[in-house]
Formats: sequence, structure tokens, C-alpha cells
Amino acid sequence: MTSSTGNTVEQAFKAALYADTDTSLDTGASLLAADPTADAELARRGEEFVASAWRRGWQPADVVRLVRRELDEAHVRAVSTLIVTQARNDRARDRRWTAQLTDLRTETTPPAARVDRFTHATTVLELYRLLLTLPTLEPLDGGSPGGTAARPESRMLPRIRALLAKAEATGFPEEAEALSAKAQELMARHSIDEALLAAGAPVPDAPRACRLGVDAPYEEAKAVLLHAVADANRCRAVWNEALGFSTVVGFEPDLETVELLYTSLLVQAATAMTRAEAAQRAQGRRRTKTFRQSFLAAYAHKMGARLEAAAAQTPAPETADSLLPILATRDLAVTAHLTNLFPTTTTTRLRGVSDEAGWTEGTRAASQASLHNHQRLPGA
Repeated sequence: MTSSTGNTVEQAFKAALYADTDTSLDTGASLLAADPTADAELARRGEEFVASAWRRGWQPADVVRLVRRELDEAHVRAVSTLIVTQARNDRARDRRWTAQLTDLRTETTPPAARVDRFTHATTVLELYRLLLTLPTLEPLDGGSPGGTAARPESRMLPRIRALLAKAEATGFPEEAEALSAKAQELMARHSIDEALLAAGAPVPDAPRACRLGVDAPYEEAKAVLLHAVADANRCRAVWNEALGFSTVVGFEPDLETVELLYTSLLVQAATAMTRAEAAQRAQGRRRTKTFRQSFLAAYAHKMGARLEAAAAQTPAPETADSLLPILATRDLAVTAHLTNLFPTTTTTRLRGVSDEAGWTEGTRAASQASLHNHQRLPGA
């Protein structure tokens, strides 16, 4: 880095990053646009901002999610490029972190048209402003390759994914219900198999944590749905409303099934809501926002009740006597890990539910997507 290049970047940062005004942003962008030799140093400093985010507990998907929420697609492309570039010089990370990087490499697309230097510099400085203000998060287990034990993917997971994909695609509620129920049955069996394998492993398994996006609109209802799915699968979820995600704590096989089921139920809810909304419009109703909000709130409420009821069912496999102590120990470990990450939490209530038709249709949709075959052991 030459002295003039360093001075350009420092002057631009001094003008744009520490004063949140359009005038200061324009000043910094003008300085960078006028000095092409500063581009490499500007990118290097961006990688430092990304590395600093990792030290504060953030992961690639978290950063991209927040940038997409707060800025626009140009900034998402810029931060994705920074993350992928920084990863070449980063230390080894765990499987979940590596999967996030793979997704970024797959999803990152070049800009539709080449932009002028001033516009590009403005985008970069707006991105760096956001990265500079990232708060410190609760540290997950993705900071080192030992954070999540390497394990081959179960042969059951592709079957579960296929069943949920069919449930999402079908236009027949009864078929979606049967497919979702079969998927949940396999999820329960998968969780039990993994628990038994872990109990016999030389090194005891430990609970992990991951973050799942809870995106606007209607994020309160989505957070309630994720909480219900997590509870039903021996995990726990804590929602960070300000940053748009929930942290889910549990054992790795259960985290996988929570992510699969939550994503699938969101897709099924959106499909059912679109169908119900069209029927309401055909009857002359136009309260789209209140209908959707009430629909998703009812869907989350009803699904939570059905999952809770399913968890109370008592059919037990032949291995119940040996399995119950294992599951009890795992539940205690999940609770301890959750308390360690979040010593203090608060509860929230759904707000703005006022459309009776939306509530009725959301309840009906959740009933059709019910998971009545979800098997749990006594006291699990």
C-alpha cells in the first residue's frame, strides 16, 4: 500500500464511516472514485471488517441476511464477494460454516450492468458503515472445525427432504398432510437413532446452536412457529427480533430436522394463505394485510398446539427403557447450553391479530398440515 493510497482510504473512511449523513457519504465516495489505485486497499479493509464480524460471533449467513434486510441487492453482492474472498485466508471452520460459504458461491451473481466508480464507492461505504456497527452476538460452535463433530449425513435425511418437497408441491391438502406426517415420523426415528449412536460413541455428543432467519413481514408469527417446531423436536429457540433471526439450541440431528420442518411449514403456509386469500378476494374482501397477519398467527398457534399434542403421545419403541435416560440427559444438556448462551430471556405475545376470516383460514391450514404421526416416548 502506497502512502497516497492509504491516505485516500483513510480520508474516505473518516468522512463517510463515522458520520451518518448523505453529505459525508458523498464526500468519501468522491475521494475513492477519483483514485483507482485505492481499490485494492479498499477491498482489503473490507475483508478486515468481515473478519471482525466473525470475532464478534457472526456467521456468513447472518451477515448476508442482515445486509439484505437493511440495504439492497448491490450491497448483498458486495458483501458476498468479500466473504468468499476472505475465506481463502481464513482458518478452517465447521461443516455448517462451510455449507454457508458454498451457498454464497452458488448464489452470488454478477451485477446486471457495470456501474460508475462513484456509485460503486457509495455502495461499498454504505456496506462498511453497516459492518462497522454490528453488535456482538452469542458465540456459536462454528468458530473451529471441532465445533461440530464431523459425521456423515444420514441416509434418512434425503428421504425426509423428498417427502417435504412433495408436501410443498402438491395441491391436495390431504396428500400434503400424509406426506408431512410421514416426514415427521422419519424425523422422530432419525433423532432416536442418532441419540442411541451418540450414547455409544467414545466421545460424548454435545448440544450445538444455529441461527435461522425469521424474516419480515409477519415475523412474530414465524418466530412462534419456529419455537413450536423446535420444542417438538427436543430443541429450544430464542428469537432476536431486532436482527431478524432465532437461535436454535439442540443436538445436531435435531437441529437439522427443525430447519427442514420449519422451512417446509413456511412454504406450505404461504401456499395455503395465497389460496385462501384468493377465495376471500373473490368474495369482495380487500383487507389483505390484516388477513395475512391473522392467517399466519393462527397457523402458528394451531400448529404449536398440534405439535404439543403430538409430543404428549405415548407410543414407545422396544428400546424405551434404555432410551429414556439418554433423552432425559440430552434434554438437560440442551437446557444448560441454552442458559449458558442466554442467561436472561423475555417472552413476547402476538400483536395485531384482528381478522376473523384470516384466523379461521390459518387454523384450517395448520390442521391440514398436521403432523399427527409424530411419535414421542413417555416423558421425553
